[in-house]
Amino acid sequence: MLFDLPDDDVLYCALIARDPAYDGFAFVGVKSTGIFCRLTCPARKPKRENSVFYSSIVGAMEAGYRPCKRCSPLMPNGLKEALVIKLLAALEDSPDRKWAEEDVQALNVDPSTVRRAFKRHFGITFLEMARLRRLGKGVDALTRGNQVIDAQLDANYGSASGFRSAIIRQIGLSPSHARKHHFLNADWLDTPIGTMLAIADKQALYLLEFIDRPALPREIDKLKQQTASEIIFGSTRPLEQLKHELADYFSGKNLTFKTKLVEFGSIFTRKVWDALRDIPVGELRSYSALARDIGQSSASRAVARANGANQISILIPCHRIIGADGSLTGYGGGLWRKQWLIEHERRMRLNNSSVDLLDK
Repeated sequence: MLFDLPDDDVLYCALIARDPAYDGFAFVGVKSTGIFCRLTCPARKPKRENSVFYSSIVGAMEAGYRPCKRCSPLMPNGLKEALVIKLLAALEDSPDRKWAEEDVQALNVDPSTVRRAFKRHFGITFLEMARLRRLGKGVDALTRGNQVIDAQLDANYGSASGFRSAIIRQIGLSPSHARKHHFLNADWLDTPIGTMLAIADKQALYLLEFIDRPALPREIDKLKQQTASEIIFGSTRPLEQLKHELADYFSGKNLTFKTKLVEFGSIFTRKVWDALRDIPVGELRSYSALARDIGQSSASRAVARANGANQISILIPCHRIIGADGSLTGYGGGLWRKQWLIEHERRMRLNNSSVDLLDK
């Protein structure tokens, strides 16, 4: 790039305004659809929390996003090179095809000329672009809950090990082999304050975190070690229950959760987490107050560590803990989310209190 992109807030404003100034220099990946677009795309705009910005089509495709058919981000504005246009059209017609140099030659074009042309326009070769298109389809199949072998076939990968390695590079989560005795399922959950990743088996929930939490990759690795499991995309009964309960929570319909949890922690840590769940909705506690609640008034620092070790956000409400001076202190999901959750629960509590008074 000849210049650095501005921050994501500026780019999101440009996306909403369909500002042509960044056309060809910035692209948006839409988490909820798996598609990436130009900032000038006429399609309905994604929510801010579902938007990820990239400085190149390569970055977007390597992250598993597929090109939008409406704004055609693979087709640079003003592109007049007939050879590139011809190959892009062929790729669009057969995105699942496992392209090789022989296929390029069959189109009566020289593979070396194609290679140079694509490197000049996109920074990658045509065959590399075709591979990314296939891999993007595999990622999409996994996120829809398909079996790994089906996703592998969808992406037209002949080698299971090659597909597995490629997916690990793409999303950081291993597709499970069909023969695996025990595995965990992961699913994306959209909320008003950002997308979350939930991981569960057929009985209970193990993890619920915002996907931009810096510690999330480490938490996933640790969970895989603790459970001796692989993680694949797909849904289970606890994940479906969680979706409904989170929808009710964010709408204010019901602020309680009944999804069964699996908690990894010491006896003390789990005691702290139980105390967190005992804090009434709309109320807050300091670390020292929570330490007193569990009968260990001198353990406020240990309480803080246990609070920070929580990896089931919202259901184990560590956002209800503040500093002794009333400050928000830390929150792995970001202080702005902590503030939002606190205000949301206060509003819901006030609304429920008003309804109770009217009923009397």
